[in-house]
Amino acid sequence: MGTVLIVEDSLTDMQILIGCLQKGGISVIIAQTGEEAIATISRQKPDVILLDVVLPGCSGFEVCRELKGNADTNNIPIVLCSTKGGEMDKFWGMKQGASAYLTKPIDQEELVRTIKQFIKSSDS
Repeated sequence: MGTVLIVEDSLTDMQILIGCLQKGGISVIIAQTGEEAIATISRQKPDVILLDVVLPGCSGFEVCRELKGNADTNNIPIVLCSTKGGEMDKFWGMKQGASAYLTKPIDQEELVRTIKQFIKSSDS
């Protein structure tokens, strides 16, 4: 069905996201920092990246900008997720190249629907 890289520093949120996506039939790989995410992507390209905004080290916005600026990774859809749900946060996230922006707490059905939609469009 496709593979998602979850980049999330909260172990509780990570477990919820993993369970939710695996229940939806989606394979999951994980990273807990932006730097770890970039290293992981260089070894194994996911179909979609689910990226927390607030991370130790570089932020999700910085990771998104870096991936979108790289020819090897700029076509991977990035779904930002954050407790920061203001219009300015969403605007800024989309400006960095994100394909979607979900606010926490994550609506699990919406998450699976969003991820599957991006996996389908990357298959075509």
